Amino acid sequence: MNEHEKYMKRALELAVLGRGFVNPNPMVGAVIVKDGRIISEGWHHSYGELHAERDAFENLKEDCHGADLYVTLEPCCHHGKQPPCTDAIIKRGIKRVFAGSDDPNPAVNGGGYDILKKNGIEVHRGILKEECDSINRHFFHYIKNRIPYTVCKYAMTADGKIATRTGDSKWISGEASRRYVHELRGTYRGIMVGINTVLKDDPMLNCRIENRKSPVRIVCDSSLRLPLESRLVKTAGQFETIAATVSQDSEKISALEKRGVKVIVTKNKDGRTDLADLYKKLGSMGIDSILAEGGGELDYSLMKEGLCNRLLVFVAPKIFGGRNAKTPVGGEGAELAKDCLRLSEPVVRLLDGDVLLDYEVM
Repeated sequence: MNEHEKYMKRALELAVLGRGFVNPNPMVGAVIVKDGRIISEGWHHSYGELHAERDAFENLKEDCHGADLYVTLEPCCHHGKQPPCTDAIIKRGIKRVFAGSDDPNPAVNGGGYDILKKNGIEVHRGILKEECDSINRHFFHYIKNRIPYTVCKYAMTADGKIATRTGDSKWISGEASRRYVHELRGTYRGIMVGINTVLKDDPMLNCRIENRKSPVRIVCDSSLRLPLESRLVKTAGQFETIAATVSQDSEKISALEKRGVKVIVTKNKDGRTDLADLYKKLGSMGIDSILAEGGGELDYSLMKEGLCNRLLVFVAPKIFGGRNAKTPVGGEGAELAKDCLRLSEPVVRLLDGDVLLDYEVM
């Protein structure tokens, strides 16, 4: 590892400290180096707050004129919640900028580099680019498509069951896997389930890790069967909650909204919530990423509509058996083997006795 990679690695460590707090903005870290030593560091702490570069400048204890700046993402050059970082870089007398990822935001998209170069600042791109790109896959997808990046997640036994023949499913995965799921919930802007999951399990769908944000809870509920006495509705004033439906039941809609649930009425697609329409609406609300936790009908629908970008499969060392025991992906399924959903080679991780298979959807 050369010195440029070393400093960028440190910027990456800082960037991920903003995980779960900066959405729909990207995670960004910055390191200022002068005379071979780090003189300041910064990162984007929360949406609307200082960007990483300006945070690093705020933390300076000495003059940075002639210094190098390492930043995980191309510096912004437009006014948003914060002024352009390029202005601050120029004003502070930075000599060289080393960047990891390019910013695909149309308001930036190479413009940050151009402004820096025009002001006599050396620009070096692509330092640990793959690593820098990987932490912001949600942002890149969202900024290009304006709909949430979606991960479908489920736990199953070694024989592919998500419940026994009686419907019992607690617990399939172990404690380490369940804790990791709560870490994921603190990462994504939204968490989505189908109404059958709510009716069966009465879940909370919040993040139970201290000092982490809970996601926006989204229920796909075509007929608006969400019970007023459910835990989701009872806690809607504490955790943002959305019911997506095609129902025109004004009385039920009013009752839910009085309890703090936001009801989104989508286009009707064969009597069901139109997921493509819902995703456009969620994107316009700044929901850049979703963790879909099932059940099988929702997972299949997301996959069929091309809305599932990544798949996390927790495989427990258990066998349930049963020809009628549920499997993780429902729906009508593929008619022919050639019509299957294709996945990447998995990244494999062990969580105590469970195996986590992490796929990208092709």
